[in-house]
Amino acid sequence: MIEEDFGGVVVDVCRDGCKGIWFDWGELKKLDEKNKGLEQALQEALPYPRVNDENRGNLLCPRCHKPMHRHLYESDKEVNVDECYDCGGFFLDSGELAEIRDRHMTPEEESAYLHKLLNNLPDYQQALREQEKDKMRAEALARYTRFLRLSYYFTGN
Repeated sequence: MIEEDFGGVVVDVCRDGCKGIWFDWGELKKLDEKNKGLEQALQEALPYPRVNDENRGNLLCPRCHKPMHRHLYESDKEVNVDECYDCGGFFLDSGELAEIRDRHMTPEEESAYLHKLLNNLPDYQQALREQEKDKMRAEALARYTRFLRLSYYFTGN
């Protein structure tokens, strides 16, 4: 891996091998949308075709050497990335940065996708039902207690 400047963001690129890119903590967020970053190295890295072996095991983090976790990137519901939960770095396979940049979700799309994911979680649905019950109890208690007056406590009854 060699360091490349992607327009103010210096990342590590496997130039002579897999063409993967390593982003230290916070670096990917600076380049995940189209038109972010400018340098020649970024323009050269983007056109590589996507190479992604879905059957490979967990990668080891090149910084802290712990197993990385594979998951969908937060603003793209189709690209799996490898993230180190210890140091916060990301490894993207060849072509994944281009796909993330081309399909970056708008805030509205992110919100809709998040609601779709949450609505499929049974625990989330149960928490929503409990929250609605608590709200109804609070409203009932507020209706009941509005008839109580301070004078009730001070008249000696």
